[in-house]
Amino acid sequence: MNAEPEKKFGVVVVGVGRAGSVRIRDLRNPHPSSAFLNLIGFVSRRDLGNIDEVQQISLEDALSSQEVEVAYICSESTSHEDYIRKFLNAGKHVLVEYPMTLSLAAAQELWELAEQKGKVLHEEHIELLMEEFAFLKKEVVGKELLKGSLLFTAGPLEKERFGFPAFSGISRLTWLVSLFGELSLVSATLEERKEDQYMKMTVHLETENKCPLSWIEEKGPGLKRNRYLSFHFKSGSLENVPNVGVNKNIFLKDQNIFVQKLLGQFSEKELAAEKKRILHCLSLAEEIQKYCLPKK
Repeated sequence: MNAEPEKKFGVVVVGVGRAGSVRIRDLRNPHPSSAFLNLIGFVSRRDLGNIDEVQQISLEDALSSQEVEVAYICSESTSHEDYIRKFLNAGKHVLVEYPMTLSLAAAQELWELAEQKGKVLHEEHIELLMEEFAFLKKEVVGKELLKGSLLFTAGPLEKERFGFPAFSGISRLTWLVSLFGELSLVSATLEERKEDQYMKMTVHLETENKCPLSWIEEKGPGLKRNRYLSFHFKSGSLENVPNVGVNKNIFLKDQNIFVQKLLGQFSEKELAAEKKRILHCLSLAEEIQKYCLPKK
């Protein structure tokens, strides 16, 4: 990516919430990966006009414009599938914030569509670019896990906009899978008090070696955004992550990965491993949802 770009890919950002705003900032600032990208405008359901001199354009114009070659999907999770399909069908590359879809079948179908169209479909996973994850990855190498748990707490989140907690919290599941390999579901429960905006999802998983892992998502008023973990190994325990520094420019690091894919700098083996992990996590999330919400 150090070479002078032969061409710039025209980009449109769909959705200008927290993630979309950071994406626009990174695209406008001089970074090595941004040199390969040209921000054309943003799409929003709200009528916003311009944001920091970046023009708002309609979805129809973004889809039909020859100038737009890439779409960053930063909207609510429930809209991701529809936007991805529209932009892939229009012949655009797609970067989407996780979760890419709220069902395994939809993700598989969209990946097939991307392959048919010869386009990059990239699901953002900034949680794998965090300093805490880099620390954990080093800590678990070569150690034999006996049992572990991961609890995530935060304020209320609207299921109608962000999907079932196993999907909206898929970054925690991705941590566990990336650290300990493919997992299988043992059981799952969901406790909800809608009048209090409270919910707690408790998931019991196991590794391929039958080691138990529990994952809990707890959200409600007054709960601070925090992550608590406990991993017990044959050689000792790890209780929570020490302060390992500030996560700088993690969306930009993700953009760097995406640009490398656009430039064909990822091997087929790397792409296949990433796709396998993403589909495995989506499959688990769907299984958890079915377990918690059995058909009546």
